[in-house]
Amino acid sequence: MEMPASPIRKLVPFADAAKKRGINVYHLNIGQPDIETPPSILKAVRDCDIKVLEYSHSAGNESYRKKLVEYYQRNDIHVNPSEIIITTGGSEAILFGFMACLDAGDEVIIPEPFYANYNGFAIQAGVKVVPIRSSIESGFSLPPIADFEKAITSKTKAIVVCNPNNPTGYLYSHEEMDTLKDIVLKHQLFLFADEAYREFCYEGHHTSAMHLKGAEQHVVLMDTISKRYSACGGRIGAFVTKNKTVLDAAMKFAQARLSPPFYAQVLGEAAVDLPGNYFDTTKAEYKLRRDTLISRLNEIPGVFCPNPGGAFYAMAQLPIDDCDRFAQWLLESFSYEGSTIMVAPATGFYSTPGLGTQEVRLAYVLHVEAIHKAVDCLKKALEIYPGRREPATKKSAALS
Repeated sequence: MEMPASPIRKLVPFADAAKKRGINVYHLNIGQPDIETPPSILKAVRDCDIKVLEYSHSAGNESYRKKLVEYYQRNDIHVNPSEIIITTGGSEAILFGFMACLDAGDEVIIPEPFYANYNGFAIQAGVKVVPIRSSIESGFSLPPIADFEKAITSKTKAIVVCNPNNPTGYLYSHEEMDTLKDIVLKHQLFLFADEAYREFCYEGHHTSAMHLKGAEQHVVLMDTISKRYSACGGRIGAFVTKNKTVLDAAMKFAQARLSPPFYAQVLGEAAVDLPGNYFDTTKAEYKLRRDTLISRLNEIPGVFCPNPGGAFYAMAQLPIDDCDRFAQWLLESFSYEGSTIMVAPATGFYSTPGLGTQEVRLAYVLHVEAIHKAVDCLKKALEIYPGRREPATKKSAALS
């Protein structure tokens, strides 16, 4: 079975067992925000007066797609309703991209570490992932153009970029996005752009792949309301492109799965009418959490964590022998003042064997007090972990 286990969820049985033993578990393993879903959009679902819960159009409700046009215009992304297919979460948008644009045996280039499910979706589509490494020393910036050029073959059909990035939190600059544009135009590739965290940029500005002039026919935007409105359980995303051939191919997959969830489309439509300053508060809260987490982590001997520019994830290098072993040990054998933490082992975000063994992904989706307590647990754990091993990358060198 080639399908990889989720680095985010595979340790759930150990967390469940810890809780049954009375241990409090701080969940830093998964991007499940604790910020309240806006009450007004939940009310829109409760107030929805329908007599029959019918299929929607396979592309999604037209009223929702028209509302999304308004949302995208606010972000200087200019599309029309016919260029949008509503999907069952951002996950289905990613899968549609792989299935519509690539054939079995084709290759897709992805800077690693990358969102683990890209690997799973590629396997489902019969596509080969070709990783090119970004490093923690550079804060996970875009790899050099030469690395892309060396990886491109006659089978290469697309590049995937997540901006801001999951799992690293790195925010790609306008110059880096222009570099990707040059590569896809030169080699006639697709650029798959996962922009689930568009609103959460803390320094600098977000450059959408849809802003890249001249690359319109190459760009496929993959989107979701999950993180944006703290509505992960809604399972509503969007597949957006100006390439009609790609849209027609994706529509065949959309029709095969019939339609996206109805009530979550109602919720998503209402979300577009949230006050213009809605994201100011949530963004400020995430920035506070980020600053707290990064500051506390880098105070711990042997730990290095670059400052992420967006999303709500950080990749930290720890003085440990093996991140999978450490993550399981935290849940099976460790507690501090009745608590422990759950992290996502970074090996699951790399495609190249052997990489990420001393790294973990941490999601700062808990309130500041909980983050402080979670880092207290991590600090104590690193003091007594039997597999402690100093990393090759020294903190002082990485921060210089």
